[in-house]
Amino acid sequence: MAALFRRLRGRTLVLILFETALILGAIVVAAWVRLGSNVGRLVAEEHFVAKGLFIALVCQTCLYYAELYDLRMVRDRRELFVRILQALGAASLVLAFVYFFLPGLIIGRGVFVVAAAMVLTLVIGWRLVFEWITGQFGPAERLLLVGTTAAAVSLARELHDLRSELGVRIVGFIDPDPARVGEPLINPSVIGTIPDIPRIVRDERVDRVVVSLGDARGKLPMDELLSMKLSGVTFDHLASVYEEYTGKIAVEHLRPSWLVFSPGFKKSRVLTAAKRGADCTLALIGLALTSPIMLLVAAAVRLTSAGPALYHQQRVGQHGRVFTIHKFRSMRQDAEAHTGAVWASANDDRITSVGRIMRKTRLDELPQLWNVVRGDMSFVGPRPERPEFVASLTEQIPFYGLRHVVRPGLTGWAQVCYTYGATVEDALQKLQYDLFYIKNLSLALDLFVLFKTVQTVVLRRGT
Repeated sequence: MAALFRRLRGRTLVLILFETALILGAIVVAAWVRLGSNVGRLVAEEHFVAKGLFIALVCQTCLYYAELYDLRMVRDRRELFVRILQALGAASLVLAFVYFFLPGLIIGRGVFVVAAAMVLTLVIGWRLVFEWITGQFGPAERLLLVGTTAAAVSLARELHDLRSELGVRIVGFIDPDPARVGEPLINPSVIGTIPDIPRIVRDERVDRVVVSLGDARGKLPMDELLSMKLSGVTFDHLASVYEEYTGKIAVEHLRPSWLVFSPGFKKSRVLTAAKRGADCTLALIGLALTSPIMLLVAAAVRLTSAGPALYHQQRVGQHGRVFTIHKFRSMRQDAEAHTGAVWASANDDRITSVGRIMRKTRLDELPQLWNVVRGDMSFVGPRPERPEFVASLTEQIPFYGLRHVVRPGLTGWAQVCYTYGATVEDALQKLQYDLFYIKNLSLALDLFVLFKTVQTVVLRRGT
């Protein structure tokens, strides 16, 4: 997990650190502009740095929720400008609201207005400079893919989409068949055969050779490859690199031996106890804080559609145990009277008007806090599915049953990384994220998922 976050967040960390410095610098300059010679006294005050850091925190939180730290989301400069303007506008409103109730946090009269204008200019300018720098210096790592299996092509496609954030470039594919040299796959093409690997590594300045064992077993020139490894070239199995770069484990072409010998998939008693203790504590606090909200939601459900406010349904939990999940009813009472168990679709006409709002805000899932207290669920884990779907998906998708080795969750790595879907292909994609979560299970990953879940709710990406 550390490798993935290092690669995903390296450039993001640079953005955050520089923008923190820019915001603090803008505050100091704004104070000098407004207060002149008195700025020295202001800067020397005990709480000046804390007040400045608070402004930076609010600004960067709004930038985060405008998805400006996800380099995949911003595709052109116009969108960049609009998102920054929206984020810093929201930050100004938040700070104005806070200053109204806590005037002691204000840094001098008029400083905020001047600083806001400077921050807007500096952040936009810095983002343009950052874009230029990353374009000039090119990718941080150059990969050569040995093999042209579907898994190798899938990895190349995902890395192509993530190239700006990860700083990675695939120089080409290797195929054992000389007739395929020059054949385009996605971008780039097949550029050589197995004997060409040493030459390509030298000529293309390859940093890492990624091997699909099914295509290369018994065909690799081991003496030359060992020499390259000793010279600093890294060799890795395709499944490991796919996991590292994408945050999921490819299951379609995965061998059980990789799961057996791969690091991870460890659940110590201490971790299990700590996770369960955190779940119970958070669930009880959540029930106490959201009880008034749940009463209002229940009333809204009853007033806008016939039937009970709560919906009870069987789901498959840890170790395949079936339990009853509790949710606020978001569909018509007779939603499955004529069809039986079917997946909900993105624009499902069975969903009520109130139900659509609840799904976007996740309010329909608040009663599941009781499932967490009971031990049926965790705060973070794979999404619990219905027994009918589990039976079908287990037959169609390899390793699907592995997702039941942990408790299902109110939210999860798959839920925050993958959009809602209701097909076997969607279930396969979500399983790959679930296996990554299970392999790298930790409280730190749980906290990261919870933080991303808040962003998902704020941006109204719920199902």
